[in-house]
Order: sequence, then C-alpha cells, then structure tokens
Amino acid sequence: MPGLCVIGLQWGDEAKGKLVDWLAEGRDLIVRYQGGANAGHTVVVGEEVYKLHLIPSGIVNPGIMNLITAGVVIHPGTLLGEIDSLLERGVDIADRLQLSGRAHCVMPWHIVEDKIWNQVNSGDENIGTTLRGIGPCYRDKVGRSFAVRVSDLIQGGLEKQIHRITEYKIQSLAPFCENGEVDLDASQIFAEYRQYAERLRPFIADTTRLLLDAVDQDKSILFEGAQGSLLDVDFGTYPFVTSSNSSGVGVSSGTGVPGQWIGKTIGVAKSYSTRVGGGPFPTELHNDTGEHIRIKGNEFGTTTGRPRRCGWFDAVAVRYTSRLSGTDSICLTMLDVLSELKEIQVCVAYELDGQRIDYFPNNVDDLQRLTPVYETLPGWQTDITSARKLDDLPPNARSYAGRLSELCECPIEFISVGPDREQTIVLNPDESLLDSLVS
Repeated sequence: MPGLCVIGLQWGDEAKGKLVDWLAEGRDLIVRYQGGANAGHTVVVGEEVYKLHLIPSGIVNPGIMNLITAGVVIHPGTLLGEIDSLLERGVDIADRLQLSGRAHCVMPWHIVEDKIWNQVNSGDENIGTTLRGIGPCYRDKVGRSFAVRVSDLIQGGLEKQIHRITEYKIQSLAPFCENGEVDLDASQIFAEYRQYAERLRPFIADTTRLLLDAVDQDKSILFEGAQGSLLDVDFGTYPFVTSSNSSGVGVSSGTGVPGQWIGKTIGVAKSYSTRVGGGPFPTELHNDTGEHIRIKGNEFGTTTGRPRRCGWFDAVAVRYTSRLSGTDSICLTMLDVLSELKEIQVCVAYELDGQRIDYFPNNVDDLQRLTPVYETLPGWQTDITSARKLDDLPPNARSYAGRLSELCECPIEFISVGPDREQTIVLNPDESLLDSLVS
C-alpha cells in the first residue's frame, strides 16, 4: 500500500497537525521525518488541545504506531516532556512510539551556539531562529566530528564523548561570551543526558528497518512533514530557512523509504499567508487587515509564541511548492479566518524591476524586491465554521477556493473551517472539483 505524505506548502504553521490527525484513522504507522522542536503541531479533539513538537500528530489516535526517524533532531528533555504530558492526559503511548537511534541529539552547546549566532546576526540579517539549537545540531550532524546520536546515549563512551566535545565548544565559543565564560559543564551534561538515556531506552529502535519491513508488508504509512516548503534549506527562501529539507524532497532522506513507495502527497496551505521570523514575504500586510487576520487566526507561534507576520495568499509561491513537493491535492485551511472581510486579494504574479513574472525567484535579493500583482475577489461575510459539506459554503467562499485551486494548478481535496476535527469539508474526488467550487 503506497504511503501518504502531508507537506506544508508555505512558511509553516499551515495546520498540518489537524490534517494528519484527520487522516490517521486506519493507518498502521505515522512518521515524523525532519525538523526538531522548532516545529509546533496542534491537534484539537473536542475540548482537548494537544500541542506537539516532536511526537507525530497521530499519537492521540489509539492503536497506531508513531515513529520519529533519522532525519529529526531531538532534544531528549523536550521529547520526554511531551511524553509525560501525554501520559498525564491519559494518552496511552506504550508500544506506540519508536525513536530512531540514527537521529541526532540537540545538546546544550547547540542552544548556546544558537543564542550567540543570533546575537551576532541581529537586525535585518537575523534568520528568525527559535533558539532551540536546531540549526547548530544539523551543522554538527553534517560536520560529523562533534555530533551525538540517540544511539550514543545508550552505548559506552558517552561520558568521554561529551567531555571531548564540550572542551572544544568552550574554546571556540569563549571569544563571543562575556568575560570568555561559556555556560557549559561536561559533567553536568553527562549526568543529565545519562538520565535521559535510561528513560528513552525503551523507545529507541531501528526505524529504518521497521519502515522498510512495513513497506514490504503493505502496511499503511502516513508521513508528517514539519515547517513548510518555503523554508526548505535547499529550495526555500535561503538563507531565511530552516535547517532541513521541509518540502517533499526530504521524505526519503529523512526516513530511508524510497520515493517510489510514496503514493500520494497532500499539500497544506492556509487561505492566506503567514511567516515567523525574518526573510522575504511579498504579500505581507502592514495594516489593519493584517492585524485582523492575525487576531482572527490566532497567529502566534505554537513553539515560540511570537506573533506571525500575515498577508494575502501567494498563489505563485504555492504553485511553486506544490510542484516541488509533487502534491496530488491541497488541503485549504483557515478559510473561516477571512469570513469578515469584504474583499480578499490573491497574488497572481510579481513585478521584478518593472517586469511581470509568474515564477518564484530563487535569489533572496530578487525576492526582497518583488511587488505582488493582485487579483481582488469578493468576500462572503458569513460565518462558515458550521459548514460540513461543500454546499454549506456561501458561493463567494466556494469561488475563492476554486480560484486558488486554478491558480495553484492543483485540486483541493479538503477545506478546513475551524480547528476541530469535525470542522473539515471533504470534497468528493469523483466530482469536477473546480466546477463544483465555482458553481
């Protein structure tokens, strides 16, 4: 049975967690394959709200195995905090969570480095890191010499490894710290991580083998992406990106599952655009409309609490990421947030140095100079949070969604009109999607 993948098509925060939770029922495995605790996925089940950072969003569905694979970087304390929180709320995770021994650990020196480099690169050059050590951890992963993997936590030699790396990090970071003092103590770090190791030991496994066996056994697998495709380290708005391949191209490298076994990809996009941190954002709104969207959409980071930058839907960008990730359909989220607006604009092209273009530039300097070309559509000014089928949406809402589908050159399969599981419209795959939306 080919796997199903859920990918964010914007700058993250597209409500992927809700869709993963929705699609989880009946699956054998849910897989988180890249990123770290800089991701924040929210699942709402009735009155219960679960905020997850490392554990896959399918964990609240009973009877499903959840895997964290080699492409994820893990802060053990954060992961254990999530585990404890779920247990306290009655979520049974026994025999339902496995952690790759190949995954890399976020260590205390990574967090120190993150804070230092964030101060050094302040102002317009600040990439907007969450200060959780994710980027430095990935850097050490690629560098190889100063990395700690999850499997190292339960092997002999950890104490020696930590002392060696700590000594080097103190020497390299001292010139950037006040009085040359670096807040790192190798003995304390070892004691802390040894405790983590004992608690995590039952969860550590060879997730690559488990996944390849699952593929051979024709099991149903759901892959959960973190962040969004425009933050992809290779194909996003570099250098204002995350440290992993957050588009569809990262699924195989993060899991070890060949791309031929991923049968369907659903891209998730908000009905408007948001971004956290620095970097180009062509459709950003610095006005009352932007603030209205922020308040109505509760646009504050799940991980950091930072207010998100808000703007109109960028069809050029989403068409690009949809092609990049090979999406078969789109889940359009947060449509209800726009319900009070009289008019809604959509970016259909850009102007770059006086020339109209219909593609997403690959250079950050070009991206900074873009002027969006808008198309204005009428709003519906009606509460749609109770809509459960397509016909429940007012005509202008259907027309808006239809136009986005047309501009992105990808059919819409799901429309979300609120945070709860039930506030989801599933479109009939046998009908002509665009015709039904604009009728």
